[in-house]
Parts: sequence; structure tokens; C-alpha cells
Amino acid sequence: QVQLVESGGGLVQAGGSLRLSCAASGRTFSSYVMAWFRQAPGKEREFLAAISWSGGKIYYADSVKGRFTISRDNVKNVVYLQMNSLKPEDTAVYYCAARTFIVTTKVGDYDYWGQGTQVTVSS
Repeated sequence: QVQLVESGGGLVQAGGSLRLSCAASGRTFSSYVMAWFRQAPGKEREFLAAISWSGGKIYYADSVKGRFTISRDNVKNVVYLQMNSLKPEDTAVYYCAARTFIVTTKVGDYDYWGQGTQVTVSS
């Protein structure tokens, strides 16, 4: 199993940047596919980005492509989400998630979730 803890959220003005981190416990972090999702009030949880265990496969949602970058450090057991050019519509709780084997974009495919970190973008 793996336990996930997100950090780095906060309040930022439109056009600004934030970097989210997700620290994972467990010795097999490098074998997990990692992903970021977000959920705004009244909306379904939305896929943002996913990265394979090696970093060789990366997928982004169209809504964040070119603005957000996912990366991972398998030595530190951390996955990051660099968010640039933030917009008020990016306001949400951001979650990291993990699963084994295949990189997917579906919420239901991920087995492990963090508690989430709030990101608020003011206009």
C-alpha cells in the first residue's frame, strides 16, 4: 500500500504559479503510476495529469496542457504538479492518486488518494 500527503496549496492571484507536492510512503513508490485530479464545489472530480513509474509516459487534460507540468522524484518519493498561468477556474481541491501498472485518466482506476490541498485563484 501507499499513503499520500499533498502540500503546496494556497491563495494566488490570477496569472500566478504554485507548485503542489505529494509525498508518498512505502518502498515501492517507483512502481506506481501517479496522477493529479481536482474537484471544484458542486463538480465531479476531474483528471489533470498522470505520469508513469519511469516518467516516460505523461498525459494531461486539455484544460491544463501547456500550463501544468507533472514530474516525479523516485528517490524522494514525491510527485509534483507545477501550475503556471493560473486562472480563477482552477480553484479547487487538488488530489494526488496512485495505482499500479497502466497510466489512465479515470478517477475510478486509482486505488490510493491523498486528503487534498486547497488551491484558490483570485481574479
